[in-house]
Amino acid sequence: MSLSQDKVVAIIEARMGSTRLPGKHLLKANGKPMLQHLIERLQQVSVIDEIVIATTNNKKDDLLVSFASEVSVGVYRGNENDVMGRVVEAGEAFSADVICEITGDCPIIDPEIVEQVIQTFLVNNAVYVNNGKHGGLPGGMNVQVFYLETLKHSAELTQDPKDREHVTLHIKRNSELFPPIYLVAEAKLRWPELELTLDEGDDYELLKRIVEFFGDENPFFSCYDIIQLLQKKTDWIQINQHVNRKGEG
Repeated sequence: MSLSQDKVVAIIEARMGSTRLPGKHLLKANGKPMLQHLIERLQQVSVIDEIVIATTNNKKDDLLVSFASEVSVGVYRGNENDVMGRVVEAGEAFSADVICEITGDCPIIDPEIVEQVIQTFLVNNAVYVNNGKHGGLPGGMNVQVFYLETLKHSAELTQDPKDREHVTLHIKRNSELFPPIYLVAEAKLRWPELELTLDEGDDYELLKRIVEFFGDENPFFSCYDIIQLLQKKTDWIQINQHVNRKGEG
């Protein structure tokens, strides 16, 4: 259990129907689906009490429900387009007090970074903590932490489709209502141009190479390990540099 008596639930948003790379969460690297790499990394975070996949009612996502059962994590199904509502309902279904929100597009997130963001939230009795917005970390290391009650309040105040799609966009746009803490990366981890998110096929190629480079000997390699590796293998950086990114940081 975390520093407080609050239940901390990591909620992973994932669906099989990605337009750019369908089925990406179950693509394998070193013999395991990308989503399993993410889950096993989150299992290294001491302050996380439960891990839940928040997926959709779409028939395609039956595969993710089966996968959740195989790896013994929670699963919640909700509206495909109302991601905000889906995360609220998933939090309620698993009795979360605090939500650590991560998208399934971040399969090699650094467990130490996740721990740091949650601890910052708990120690400061914060409303909202984010390490992604201009924080300087590579893409794919992004974590947001907030109380379930905070997200419920935000959800009551907006029906804007963009807000409902991006979960915390309304919180970020209303800092007077929801005072934020934005974390800035330490110097050795600053590389905001580096993208380690899983959006397209070339992202998969890069992430697969990284996972298989470290292999079973260092399965929980850190963000700093990745940076050191790519400073040597500069040709790997080119693999996904052309990919256009969308969404909210």
